[in-house]
Amino acid sequence: MGYEWAAAARSDEAGRFGTEAFYASLGRAFVTMCAVVPALFLIEVIDIALGPGTLDLAGGIIPRSMQGIDGILFSPLLHDGWGHLYGNAVPLILLGTFVLAGGARRFIWSTALIMAVAGVGVWFIGDPNTVVVGASGVIFGYLGLLLTRGLVERSWWHFAVAGFIGLLYWYQLFNVLPTDQRVSWQGHLLGLLGGVVAAFIFRRR
Repeated sequence: MGYEWAAAARSDEAGRFGTEAFYASLGRAFVTMCAVVPALFLIEVIDIALGPGTLDLAGGIIPRSMQGIDGILFSPLLHDGWGHLYGNAVPLILLGTFVLAGGARRFIWSTALIMAVAGVGVWFIGDPNTVVVGASGVIFGYLGLLLTRGLVERSWWHFAVAGFIGLLYWYQLFNVLPTDQRVSWQGHLLGLLGGVVAAFIFRRR
């Protein structure tokens, strides 16, 4: 009982803006996210070595096709070329850092829920003539999570961070609407909704 109370106290301390524990948690989260992105670059190198698009076709989501259902799990790790990956790398690090700083367990469960909501949704309502890859759904999910967490947990810094990053990448927010571009607006919108749901389910009690 004492151990659980101490763990809860440490978690609460790390979640309070301005404390030493908060900055330590933020630093660890940043280092972790900076280690994740090189792994995505390595996957892209392997994809190019095998033949550009080989892994995308094998691990991407192909809507309403059993061949592409495993993409629900693998598609966030794959990207359609270097430009796609570069565009996702920085917001993934920034948003992921603040989500992870809120606790590793909450980060893992929230990420899994966002991937499931975005991936399953794209598989059901996406264009069956496309192969959907990229971490964009997860990124939009983190954005929705931080905005909603700021409200449900009354944490102004969560809300401020999400708002600031949203302003930096405001042009990307239009990708939650149907467009003629080669982007999966369904994945972006559903990822955003998955983040909102995750903020409620995995909120700090």
